[in-house]
Amino acid sequence: MRKILLSLLVASSLVGAQVTFTSQGISMPGQHKMCVVDMNGDYLDDIVAVSSNRIYINQQNEDDTFTLKEHITSNSPYMPGWSLTAGDFNGDGYNDLMYGSGSGVAFAISDFSSSMGYNIVYGNQYVFSQRGNFIDINNDGNLDAYMCHDVAPSVYYINENNVPVYHQGGLGDHSQGGHYGSIWVDYNNDGLMDLFIAKCGSTPEKRINELLRNNGDGTFTNVAPEANLDSSSENWSTAWGDFNNDGWLDLFNGINAYMQSNPGSHELMRNNGDGTFTDVTAGSGFDNFDGKSREHIAYDFDNDGFLDVAGNSNLIFYGNGDMTFTPADAPFSDASFGDLNNDGFIDAFAFGTIYYNQGNNNNWIKITTKGTESNTNGIGARIELYSELGKQIRDVRSGEGFAFMSTLNTHFGIGTDTQIEKIIVRWPSGIVDTILHPQINSTLHIVEGEHQMGVTDLDQLAFAVYPNPTKDILNIKTESTKNASFEIRDLSGALLMKGDASSGKINVQSLNKGTYVISFIQDGKKKHSKFIKN
Repeated sequence: MRKILLSLLVASSLVGAQVTFTSQGISMPGQHKMCVVDMNGDYLDDIVAVSSNRIYINQQNEDDTFTLKEHITSNSPYMPGWSLTAGDFNGDGYNDLMYGSGSGVAFAISDFSSSMGYNIVYGNQYVFSQRGNFIDINNDGNLDAYMCHDVAPSVYYINENNVPVYHQGGLGDHSQGGHYGSIWVDYNNDGLMDLFIAKCGSTPEKRINELLRNNGDGTFTNVAPEANLDSSSENWSTAWGDFNNDGWLDLFNGINAYMQSNPGSHELMRNNGDGTFTDVTAGSGFDNFDGKSREHIAYDFDNDGFLDVAGNSNLIFYGNGDMTFTPADAPFSDASFGDLNNDGFIDAFAFGTIYYNQGNNNNWIKITTKGTESNTNGIGARIELYSELGKQIRDVRSGEGFAFMSTLNTHFGIGTDTQIEKIIVRWPSGIVDTILHPQINSTLHIVEGEHQMGVTDLDQLAFAVYPNPTKDILNIKTESTKNASFEIRDLSGALLMKGDASSGKINVQSLNKGTYVISFIQDGKKKHSKFIKN
């Protein structure tokens, strides 16, 4: 038995559920109990809560117990009443926290050389915080931070020598705010993380959802109208995932409030792969659902290889893999998610209670990522898994749903498949790692650059370029650059540069800032990749 858990174990018998959950209370001090993430660098999910001058971490141990750690901090004027976010902002291998309050933003930055362990950093800017995210906005290899603003344009914090520097504008600019559920996703598969904002507001124009496409040059363009994602159905959060396993991220817009002036409805939107989305709610299982929730998130709870959606009126909508879903009761609604007993099945934590997923016979793999050229968490990486089920994809993300923070580890279910052909990780730097035939029902730790693809993998990608973005020198990473040449074109196809690539280094200092396509040519074969010139 766990030493610090309450003795009562309550089983939840759920009619029609693919998995069942058992609930168990855990001693958890602190006012804000809304985070499941690794905090001590061992990649096991911990439970985190905070108060004005304390961070409490129930560290998961390998023997199925927890150990409570208490860290004293300086007093924070802002507490995470609206959102709590985790990520390794200062790159020291330990996750830091961002507090989103109704009046400002604060950061708890790890510093274990001091007696406190975490330094509270904050500014004097008024921010009516909603969802927050850690994300490398400028793709320089360091995590930045983003915070939705409820009553003004949203704000973000660029990482300058591990100091969060405040900026406002360019990433959700409605003058009256209404920015609620932000999530960073690569919706168009171009290797750049885009921003979707689920909106809320008292006027129709304030609550129109936004999809901000990353242009690769430091700017973002709202393409929600042409993408068919400019809904105004009062969405506080959106669950993004590849629900039909076709290699493109779809989304579920779940509404949080029904108002007479805004009788919106839930929306299941299929990614068409051409920058547009189609409403496929009819017949999906969501069309007859009239519940509401401010938390929506996608996980494969039953490990069958198809993503499910949680956060709706104590229900899990189990994905069938064809854009239809089957609802089943769950003992939680708003929750943080992660693997809290390291058995490969997603559990939940909510308000002092762990809900353990009892699992089934399906197989799985859990992936942890460590960036070297990219940010240390690997946030923004695209992970692909290939098995007999086909192809599954995930993005590594910090900050999903609305208020709660969930694991930074990546989970895949593979159903009854007994082997995985390969796993591909496409890092924000442009480096691509490939792992062949990894062991199932285990945790795979992937370090950026340790499993680079070679010219034998031409069916996927024969080379990687880094750093990406670059200011002057573009390096080519491949098995061999012997007798290789290159061509660089702009996005209109105009040839700008060509030459010998045998050195593996190309000087692109003469190019203007922007996004380009480089072609790597060797032995009569040609492969292409995008890169950004800063």
